Amino acid sequence: MSNPLADLIRPESLSDLIGQEHLFGERGILSLILESKKIPSLILCGPPGVGKTTIAKALARISDAEFVLLSAINSGVADVRKIISKSPEHRAPGTGHRILMIDEIHHFNKTQQDLFLPAIESGTITLIGTTTENPSFHLNSALLSRCKVVTLKSLDEVALEKIMQRAEKIVGKELPLTKDGREALISLACGDARYLLNICEIIFDQPLLDSESLQKLISKRAAHFDKKGDFHYNLISAFHKSLRGSDVDAALYYLARMLTAKEDPYYILRRLMRFASEDVGLADPNALTQVAVAKDAYDFLGSPEGELAITQAVIYCATAPKSNAAYLAHKAMLDSASRSSHLLPPENILSAPSGYIYDHDTPNCFSGQDFFPREMSHQKFYEPNERGFEREVKKRLEYWSGLKGKITAA
Repeated sequence: MSNPLADLIRPESLSDLIGQEHLFGERGILSLILESKKIPSLILCGPPGVGKTTIAKALARISDAEFVLLSAINSGVADVRKIISKSPEHRAPGTGHRILMIDEIHHFNKTQQDLFLPAIESGTITLIGTTTENPSFHLNSALLSRCKVVTLKSLDEVALEKIMQRAEKIVGKELPLTKDGREALISLACGDARYLLNICEIIFDQPLLDSESLQKLISKRAAHFDKKGDFHYNLISAFHKSLRGSDVDAALYYLARMLTAKEDPYYILRRLMRFASEDVGLADPNALTQVAVAKDAYDFLGSPEGELAITQAVIYCATAPKSNAAYLAHKAMLDSASRSSHLLPPENILSAPSGYIYDHDTPNCFSGQDFFPREMSHQKFYEPNERGFEREVKKRLEYWSGLKGKITAA
């Protein structure tokens, strides 16, 4: 096969898409798009290998659009601006408009995401972003308000079996798998058609494989671990989700898979640092410290001795209470600040003569004065939960809120 099996088997039309039946039907989003023949800007979210790219390319063909693909992992501001600024007369012949697909769009920061807003508004592009993460957590509210969010499901066993049969038809022979080997491959794919097809491509020329021999073959191949491919991102995603789900054993397993495959330990540490801030937060403030200390220990010891410090940090983060309250506050505060950057702080806190109250001079070290600009009501970005240390933080906030109520009433 000259092209990867995953490309050869990719459906040409939406009607051939397998496993996403909920997007069709009477009120399915894809059915509505096909009826209207108008392609809105979309955010396609779902696990790896469920058809996000297939949908984007099919929509481009349906609308006779120029299709441009960028990856947020290896593209930057200059790449986006170059695509957006391309004038209509320089587009591909015969195309009515341009569909720009941004793969893994959640890797773009707020500034990069904001670049799309005027282009979407003006109709310069139709944006189709794909992501394996929750768009509400990782994409700007301004971008989300201009796009329809389409959620794809993980492929079930029936869908994966149909995809295997389609692969066999294209290749012209059956996969050399016993019944239990076939069942094992479907189970190992975990709903990911791309992973399934990559394995099929490997085993088409193998002798007959049962479940045990299939798993040995896959394990041998997996140890090579393409650091720029989907397998790399699948493992780090499984690692992060295991941590978030407080499954310490699964997190350790995926850590071992990455270390065995010679993943850069600093990449793992960076992901752990992000996790400690995003998913543990103030439920256990020490999680961030544990990861920082693990990084220092690895700097000092190197591999393999320093990897034990990483393991310790993984155990700590996986077993820590979880809260994304600080992460949500971070997103909310940036959004609010971007919409009110023209407002000045209130006069009473700009200089002492204008009425500022020095909190340390008050009975409870709390003045209850307003600090937001006069044109704004008091904003509430941070909502602590009842887990871990955040329970204490919540008590403090409630205490100050009660004091402020008494001061206001007086």
